Amino acid sequence: MSHPSVITINHRSRPRVLFSGDQLVEVDLPVGSRVIYPRPPLAPLQDVDAAIRYAINHPYGSEPLYALLRPGMKVTIAVDDISLPLPLMKRPDVRERVLNIVLDLMADYAVTDIHIIVANSLHRRMSSAEIKRMVGDKVFNAYSPDRLYNHDAEKPGGLTWLGDTDQGEVCEINTRAADSDLILYVNLNYVPMDGGHKSVAVGLCGYRSLKHHHNPHTIRNSHSYMDPARSELNHRVTRMGRLVNSKKRVFTIETTINNRMFDTPLEFLAKNEDDLSPAEQRAERLLMQSLKALPQPARQAIFTRVPSPYGVTGVFAGETEAVHPHTIKRCYDQYLVPVTGQCDILVTGVPYISPYNVGSFLNPLLVACMVQGYLFNLYRGSPLVKKGGTMIVFHPCTDRFDRDHHGTYIEFFHRILTRTRDADELHKTYESEYAKNPAYVQLYRTGLAYHPAHPFFMWYWGENGRQHVGRVIVVGADNEYIPQILGYETAASFEDALRMAKETAPPNAQVTCMHVAPTMMVDVTLGSGT
Repeated sequence: MSHPSVITINHRSRPRVLFSGDQLVEVDLPVGSRVIYPRPPLAPLQDVDAAIRYAINHPYGSEPLYALLRPGMKVTIAVDDISLPLPLMKRPDVRERVLNIVLDLMADYAVTDIHIIVANSLHRRMSSAEIKRMVGDKVFNAYSPDRLYNHDAEKPGGLTWLGDTDQGEVCEINTRAADSDLILYVNLNYVPMDGGHKSVAVGLCGYRSLKHHHNPHTIRNSHSYMDPARSELNHRVTRMGRLVNSKKRVFTIETTINNRMFDTPLEFLAKNEDDLSPAEQRAERLLMQSLKALPQPARQAIFTRVPSPYGVTGVFAGETEAVHPHTIKRCYDQYLVPVTGQCDILVTGVPYISPYNVGSFLNPLLVACMVQGYLFNLYRGSPLVKKGGTMIVFHPCTDRFDRDHHGTYIEFFHRILTRTRDADELHKTYESEYAKNPAYVQLYRTGLAYHPAHPFFMWYWGENGRQHVGRVIVVGADNEYIPQILGYETAASFEDALRMAKETAPPNAQVTCMHVAPTMMVDVTLGSGT
């Protein structure tokens, strides 16, 4: 049974409050609408360090970590990049805790040839300050910069080919990792699409490997990224990961966290509006008024200044495929909300943050990635919205791009996406040209820019959502041309958007509001008539 406040039938008791970028908006839903809220946070582990030690000493499908160590061996430890969790975790990050314990163990066994690599794949490099915050002062000061650094997917000689799968998928990984006696991956599993074989086979790969699964065909056949059993993306990554693990010894340490995204000053944002105390209602009203009066950087700072007090809920270690089912189960325990029946009209806000704009603005391309990529895919089983249904989303769609992080996005969006939104044409005609552009590649290698292939992947990421959803109507856009480029419609108000949506919906259309953040997923069971 779900928590009594997780699913509410709206009786106009009070408006619902949704994110619209870095602002909050009130939505007065029709009587009979469903509102789906995240589950309450799971209870955290009482002693995280003890759980880490237990996991590495009692692994799944593997000898204990200490039994794999010997003096003089070469070890590469890979860690996730800044794309998770969202927002940043209050210090100490769980990856810092894992690294401290593992490195002490390796010192006990006279293992000194150790490199720590941020597995950023084609994502932007993490800055030194960002790495230090994640791994902690002790590890950073001892290993950076010579033995603690970002993966560079374009470094000459920096990738080693391990072979091709039986489907012809090229498996290349970081040369330092490929030359090591042991690869240790330290993972924070934020959602069910993270971790498993994706950690090494994707995090430490290059463009030649990535393009086998980051393409329109694969994405169209991934029936929710959050449901690995039905995701073609996961199937391809698993094939490639198995090949990597057949060539190299990989020991995985996966951790899970709860969804306690907001600390005490903003904790009410995670609650059902019907459950707010009078004091919390006043705080919510004051926050909304303050956000309206502040400039954009100050609005975003309100949500990012206080790190999230996530609690660690699980630590699992050992052989990749033996570990990962335990991790997935713990994720589902936190995120899945049982829902009966799909809806005709899905209403949701678009928060200010995604995995690809940490430290920068959520640009229009990432808005599309969030809407038809992540938000649409927050389900297991069946999509929450019916085939051909309508999504009503709230976001300003401001024409703004961070030039340091997303410089290549600007040309992709304004020069190429204005010519065609067809993912297959983008893939066949333009992607290779951009991926090999030497100026853009250099920005990825030496700056804080995403790889030039990345904007293409962001467009493909919404491909299954675009094939399924009939219409997307944006409320609150500060212009019309950005939504038009994305293939979206605009409405001046929620009432107008709802009227527009009902023009193509069946009589007595079912309206459902998905109240994110914090992160959640729906486990949809098809009822009669759906």
